[in-house]
Amino acid sequence: MLAVSSLQVSYGHILAVKGIDLQVAKGEFVAILGPNGAGKSTLIKAITGVQPAREGSIVLNGRPLDGINPAGRIRLGIGIIPEGRQLFPEMTVRENLILGAYAQLGFRIPDSLSAELDRVFDIFPRLKERQRQSAGSLSGGEAQMLAIGRALMTKPQILLCDEPSLGLAPRLVREVLAVFTRLRAEQNLTIVLADQNAHAVLRIADRGYLLDSGRVVAHGSAEVLQTDARLSAAYLGLKAPV
Repeated sequence: MLAVSSLQVSYGHILAVKGIDLQVAKGEFVAILGPNGAGKSTLIKAITGVQPAREGSIVLNGRPLDGINPAGRIRLGIGIIPEGRQLFPEMTVRENLILGAYAQLGFRIPDSLSAELDRVFDIFPRLKERQRQSAGSLSGGEAQMLAIGRALMTKPQILLCDEPSLGLAPRLVREVLAVFTRLRAEQNLTIVLADQNAHAVLRIADRGYLLDSGRVVAHGSAEVLQTDARLSAAYLGLKAPV
């Protein structure tokens, strides 16, 4: 479904992603792991079109994404949950959700929009209760739920999530990750989740890629990666075993 080949991404003269190869099949849950600065967010930004690639290719369902902007990639089926959530704090929960559908709908507000809102509210009952509140008044966990719900309003085929556990208490991290498990089980949604919380994410993912200094240093099944010494080495800043 998603194929990333020899991808390089830079910020000015600094090369942040150094030739990454990545494959994601339809219905898979793939984790992108690594410490802060490993290149996880840059990889997600490149796939979504927020950060241009310097070299390499990104292909979705057989279609190269070169030259397609983020809105166009959303219309092709990529759902985005950005790092830091990036909500509109002065707007209501409901308004933020409706804006999530903008890339698909433009200025049209079809009757089906209510059904899409109800679908999100079924997954997140707390958002339904707070739909008239401003997004800026939500707790951290509720704000992350809203960010997920907004991405679901685009009717994605593949959901890209950047650091969804950032700033959340352990209990809320478990709640948020449980939502991704549910989405995968109930909707067969393909999920790519980048996060520093390696062991929590590997408990629910099928496979994972471990990044360090912009390169893939290990990849494989979630079960195998959990016991890979290179995982601990990357997070502790140690030299990875050969």
